[in-house]
Amino acid sequence: MAVIITDLCINCEACIDECPATAIVGVDFSPNGEYTYVKPEKCIECVDCSVPKCFDACPTEGAIAWDLAYTLENEPHFLAGNDTGRYKIREHKVKGLMLPSVKEQPFRESIAKDLRKSNQPLEF
Repeated sequence: MAVIITDLCINCEACIDECPATAIVGVDFSPNGEYTYVKPEKCIECVDCSVPKCFDACPTEGAIAWDLAYTLENEPHFLAGNDTGRYKIREHKVKGLMLPSVKEQPFRESIAKDLRKSNQPLEF
């Protein structure tokens, strides 16, 4: 997934229209049902930009945080999260769950894994 939206989110939805990968959905489509959600199977961390677009658009400090990169190495994390309801991984009619084994996503290699594991808020 790359980034997540935390419970600090005020549901202003400013990030939704800014996401170039259409990876962000409103609370009505969120598995947590409480705040805006980033689809991990679509998030590209805006690797071609200086900062993720959602971070730039968000008015709430700490609402956008790092999550593990959406790679094969981290697939068990996303599969478990899908089972517990933390994530809602899209299911393709033919390919099944769109896990990293089906399609990995680009990520910022400069972000340390320990920062990602602890869901540290983005800082630039």
